[in-house]
Amino acid sequence: MSFVPIDQVRGGGREPDGPAGRERGRPRLPPWFKVKIRQGPDYRDIRAIMDRLDLHTICEEARCPNVWECWNNRTATFLILGDICTRRCHYCAVTTGRPLPLDREEPRRVAAAVEALGLRHAVITSVNRDELDDGGAEVFAETIREIRRARPTCAVEVLIPDFEGDLAALAVVVDERPDILNHNIETVRRLFPSIRPQGKYDRSIELLDRAKRMGARTKSGLIVGMGETIEETREVMRDLHRIGCDILTIGQYLQPTAHHLPVARFYHPEEFARLKDEGLAMGFRHVESGPLVRSSYHAEQQV
Repeated sequence: MSFVPIDQVRGGGREPDGPAGRERGRPRLPPWFKVKIRQGPDYRDIRAIMDRLDLHTICEEARCPNVWECWNNRTATFLILGDICTRRCHYCAVTTGRPLPLDREEPRRVAAAVEALGLRHAVITSVNRDELDDGGAEVFAETIREIRRARPTCAVEVLIPDFEGDLAALAVVVDERPDILNHNIETVRRLFPSIRPQGKYDRSIELLDRAKRMGARTKSGLIVGMGETIEETREVMRDLHRIGCDILTIGQYLQPTAHHLPVARFYHPEEFARLKDEGLAMGFRHVESGPLVRSSYHAEQQV
């Protein structure tokens, strides 16, 4: 086991960076960005299960820096609807392109993995599938049903796309009563058109508002360090609280490759602590805020 600066192991160890990466313009990270590299038995077990069941995780596809911590704690975030996204967001490492046909057995295999891992809390997310009439909502619903059949005691959290504002698609997911319904706002209103060009800020807010009105416990996440001001961040927090969002996550943006949006600035851990305090003072039920926080980080504690 060792502690290694994350700029040497960016992306869960998939693409070592080092001096060559910094020469391409990716900055050296502050000293508080260190991760514990340990491929223990639980890590290897998750890897074997995912390979055997031919499943994807956002932990790998999005190059999450917490993959070692989470997998060694036997937690992983499943990525459904394949691993090719129809959108190109300028901060995201997930592959963009033309997706493959739907795999109708995928929900059953996710449930089998949940059972094999003995999960108490499963997080399910997806790529965007804008070419589908319902954006993949029915696959989310079927995945929830399969998990509950296989492991009734497991809480289910879904991190959904915006379904292009299709409220009927949203209802298909909400009707399955996930324990938490998450949709990440990701960035501030001003930056939304340039960073998430196929999304819309108000559409995401409306989706979360409608989900709350349908009875869901809602959650959203922000990535900071992409060029926003602190007051713009607070504006997003106020917008989310206004629509009754229960849970908020705030984490630092890390440039996944030299071809992605560069980091505008690194927030100090004390700034994340202040944002957490401000969020709790606003009335959020739970706020997870820190440099390495991602939307499913410590998700089990948020139910």
